[in-house]
Amino acid sequence: MGKIIAIANQKGGVGKTTTAVNLAAALGVLEKKILLIDADPQANATSGLGINFDSKKNGTYQLLNNSASASESIIKTKSINVDLIPSHIDLVASEIELVDKDDREYMLKKNLKDVQGIYDFILIDCAPSLGLITLNALVAAQAVMIPIQCEYFALEGLGKLLNTIKSVQKIHNKELDIEGLLLTMYDIRLRLSNQVVEEVKKHFGKMVFKTIIQRNIKLSEAPSFGEDIIKYDVSSRGAKSYLSLGNEIIKRNKQWENQIESKL
Repeated sequence: MGKIIAIANQKGGVGKTTTAVNLAAALGVLEKKILLIDADPQANATSGLGINFDSKKNGTYQLLNNSASASESIIKTKSINVDLIPSHIDLVASEIELVDKDDREYMLKKNLKDVQGIYDFILIDCAPSLGLITLNALVAAQAVMIPIQCEYFALEGLGKLLNTIKSVQKIHNKELDIEGLLLTMYDIRLRLSNQVVEEVKKHFGKMVFKTIIQRNIKLSEAPSFGEDIIKYDVSSRGAKSYLSLGNEIIKRNKQWENQIESKL
């Protein structure tokens, strides 16, 4: 059974989509079968993988309103071992349409059951908000990864996200765990970046991934070519960082996989 990891932070510009796309690609290269779900109406993960998607096809919006199954919404990508459930700007309507539905928080969870056994990891790229779409992602997931940029106000809003995670654990999803905090946009030359790293590690200890994603121009360029960083430039610092993160995720989850197998 594939582990579902939501990549979430209501703060924008922290590297959620960059992480979702490139971690998926890294895990794919490391011979894991990956499903990436674009749960952001901005659809940057979709376009970042070179997918031109229109609203007439099936995607995350259709999944949330029960008009298509997960298997009907999955498309292949150019990235090795990576499939995608794409997004479109129409997804923003889900925030309103789900409000008066029964079990509105469980739509994504219900619709992923049929495909969860096919993949090693399912990654969900969440929108920079704590609305109903993100709530669906947190309810469906076994864990949440929180990217934090190594900049001023890095921890701003983190308390609100952690409180939301606690609420989801209490009410909707007791199994939800924090996969880890990922430090992004690190610049070794800046004192501020180093201060943020020290502060986050001091507060959160082992919850922080050892891998730190450094600022890298290739990471910024890759989406404009519709490619993940490994396909765009495997020798770049960005590619090496995400391959390191992929290995770290695999090691962290060996114990989780053993626990799941023992229950079966």
